[in-house]
Amino acid sequence: GMVPSGLSSTAMTRVVCAWLQNDLRVHDSVVLVRAAEAAHLLQAPVLPVFVFDPRHFGRTRHGRLKMGPFRARFLLQSVLALKRRLRELGSDLLIHIGHPEKVLPPLLKSGSLLLTQTEVTSEERDADRRVEAALEAGSSLERCWGSTLYHRDDLPFDEALTDMPDVFTHFKNLVEPEVACRANEVPTTYHDQPKLETGMKVRPCLPVPGEGSLPLPPPGFASFDFEPTWEDLPFSTGVNQSSLENRGVLEFVGGEDVGLARLHHCVAKDSVISTYVATRNHMLGADASTKLAPWMALGCVSPRRVFEEVRCYERNVMANASTYWFTFSLMARDFFRFQAAKHGTAVFREGGLLGKAPTWRGGDREFQLWADGRTGFPLVDANMRELQATGWMSNRDRQNVASFLALDLGVDWRRGADWFERWLIDYDVCSNWCNWVSAADLGNGRVMRFNVLRQSMMYDPEGDYLRHWLPELRGVPGSKVQEPWTLTESEREVYAVKSYPQPCLDPTISRRAQGSHVREVATCAKRHLMEVTRARVSVSSRPFRVSADCAKKINGKEGGRSDRTAVPSPPVTPSSASPTILMCFFLTLVGDDPGQRTTLVHFTGIARAG
Repeated sequence: GMVPSGLSSTAMTRVVCAWLQNDLRVHDSVVLVRAAEAAHLLQAPVLPVFVFDPRHFGRTRHGRLKMGPFRARFLLQSVLALKRRLRELGSDLLIHIGHPEKVLPPLLKSGSLLLTQTEVTSEERDADRRVEAALEAGSSLERCWGSTLYHRDDLPFDEALTDMPDVFTHFKNLVEPEVACRANEVPTTYHDQPKLETGMKVRPCLPVPGEGSLPLPPPGFASFDFEPTWEDLPFSTGVNQSSLENRGVLEFVGGEDVGLARLHHCVAKDSVISTYVATRNHMLGADASTKLAPWMALGCVSPRRVFEEVRCYERNVMANASTYWFTFSLMARDFFRFQAAKHGTAVFREGGLLGKAPTWRGGDREFQLWADGRTGFPLVDANMRELQATGWMSNRDRQNVASFLALDLGVDWRRGADWFERWLIDYDVCSNWCNWVSAADLGNGRVMRFNVLRQSMMYDPEGDYLRHWLPELRGVPGSKVQEPWTLTESEREVYAVKSYPQPCLDPTISRRAQGSHVREVATCAKRHLMEVTRARVSVSSRPFRVSADCAKKINGKEGGRSDRTAVPSPPVTPSSASPTILMCFFLTLVGDDPGQRTTLVHFTGIARAG
């Protein structure tokens, strides 16, 4: 921990401070690699710091806690794990509790350098700016890009991202083939890394800083003894430390070592990676999906490290649909981060990216039923109870419950986003708020309105997940648990369905409103595809025409807005459109109903084969 004797006496007055925030790791850490490089150039010691900011433990605009017990405990574990890891490298972590603009400047004498990872959202950027404004003259703050799979400088968009698409598929199609590996502002050690064999345009992971490359300030400069406990966390009101329920899918423990162990488990032969496509929407089971999100949200695991492990699996075992979906998920995470950077505070405003909010039908009562898991719709209720009990919910179910709150109950979507911010153990500001904007149909993409009953029947046909989280329905056999409102009085008696509430919306009206025009459009498109298949007519010679009746259904006001329609004019002729384009076209036709969308993918496959 001593400073090398070669450091000059003037160097003792200045430091390179590595302010770690959502990058709690030593692997692929641009801040630490840059700190090691700056320490060598300036002949100055390195001071790694983490600050527990009371603002993060305060309350939201709706008066709710910003950080609930699961995320707080996971954060505390991750910070202490980072301290241990830095000690192994001959460094340490100075931990403070307080406002960064008051804590950090006194540590930075004139000539010092403060390094931190670039943040893109308003509150986080405000924190950076407050610190920068409070620094002594002669000291400077340098922001390093390090939270995404693709580096910001490598994207094929302008600096302000104004030409970046707001639809994920369009973003993905531009980024996948075009991002080139450029070495802008990357530490010199970057060039020593082996290039990936696959030709994918993702920069290689940065190395773990060498032992001794992060020399500490001299003894007495700062005390590294403080290791906070739960009681030290700066909650505005007392919060009990919850223990995860034993009904949770996985016990989440914070820290880089545990996160990397989980990653290695996921990419082991015959593990999550081999079945991910088939199981990622399953609601029960520790290995149904990767569950890496909590570690990625705090930067305990780098997205580039995940990418490299997946590539390694593809080289040594096999490449399949599941390995692609791993990478697809990383790209989606990038998309939300860059979307938040592009739109700034719009992702937190009531009107979202569209700027104009609807009139919210639902109020406090509807929100509370949703939050407490008492809506009378089993899929929604089971998920909301799992969230409060464990801090976890599957990705598909987040979309289900968000759609239900904003589009079915008509409650201001920001209340739901706030609730997720409090309870999710893997809360990520960009992914959370951008997903909620989309769920409320206030983004620039196509609305994804979910029919929660149909989703439940698709992904939990026997109701095992529902019975797991809804003890009131534990006695209801088979698929009857999906629609408890259809049980007769005698059945309710026999199955001991005592206290489960009646649905807060009429489920028959809800189902009809959510899907009728979509089903008719789907039938229309299917019929055309079947004609192509039955006639054995070459796809390249048969014109494809959407009937006027179908076009009315799609362009009608029953569900979508006219600017979202996919009806071409003049009609598409396959001579000018490949089968792949037709497939995308049909996916868009199907619109809001994921169940029907799956069906059409299969039909399109038949048409192409024919």
